[in-house]
Amino acid sequence: MRVAYYKGCLAALSAKELDSSTKALAPRLGLELVELESVTCCGAGDIHEAEPDYYLHLNARILAYAEATGADTLMTVCNVCTLNLRQANFQLQKDEDLRARVSANLEAVGVPPYSGGVEVKHLLWLIAEGEGYEKLKQAAHKGLKGLRIAPFYGCQILRPSKLLGFEDPDRPWSLEAIIEACGGEAVDYPAKIKCCGFPIIQAREETALGELLQPIEQAMEAGADAMVTPCPLCHLSLDAWQQKLEASTGRAFQMPILHLSQLIGVAAGLEDSELKFKRHVVPVTPVLEKLEA
Repeated sequence: MRVAYYKGCLAALSAKELDSSTKALAPRLGLELVELESVTCCGAGDIHEAEPDYYLHLNARILAYAEATGADTLMTVCNVCTLNLRQANFQLQKDEDLRARVSANLEAVGVPPYSGGVEVKHLLWLIAEGEGYEKLKQAAHKGLKGLRIAPFYGCQILRPSKLLGFEDPDRPWSLEAIIEACGGEAVDYPAKIKCCGFPIIQAREETALGELLQPIEQAMEAGADAMVTPCPLCHLSLDAWQQKLEASTGRAFQMPILHLSQLIGVAAGLEDSELKFKRHVVPVTPVLEKLEA
């Protein structure tokens, strides 16, 4: 399957391990990635709130470059990017006049017009069902036997369901299906569908850390060896902010946090140079050692 690949800001900068593992994993899952080079940030939620029309043009530009590759699918690896691009695409696809105005503005600055012919899908969705799921079972030859993995969806890949719509936001199944297809045991716990606290960490750190505590604490109580998330912003919160959490609670957590592509990459036998676990704050070594044992 040939897809336009939009890695977004974090996979290009602070979460390069996500980009590296995604590119290494893609051929094993039957995905041919056409990487978008001349694209910007999706604007997250900030630009959308401050300048809705600018946000729309920003995302339309990304969609237009994706459409120009000839692929009918734009693949993302970030929950926030997925929501923003699908939201913009929803507006542009249903409103012909709006799409014509935005396309005219894009053409004025040398960007190809957008006809609305691209669908935005997260890597998680491409793997979790159909041909992607069958390819996964073949690729995960090394497996995750003996590992208990806690899935953490985060909020912006599940809600609002009108825009995302892949699975029931209250009873998601995709991460569990992937963990089990890789030979691991999926750990269930209530906070797997909650917010990680990232959007409010700068304004209300105490509240954000309270949000962050729940999934880590519940995953530990459920006996998880590690957590996995499809969102680099959730990964940043869960991995890097554990130190803040430990300082505020006086407790040691040391819960390893894996990107989705890394988890599958381990099961598929990717090299250390492709997984780049050394970029993590919380060491992943205990997980790898348990798997080898």
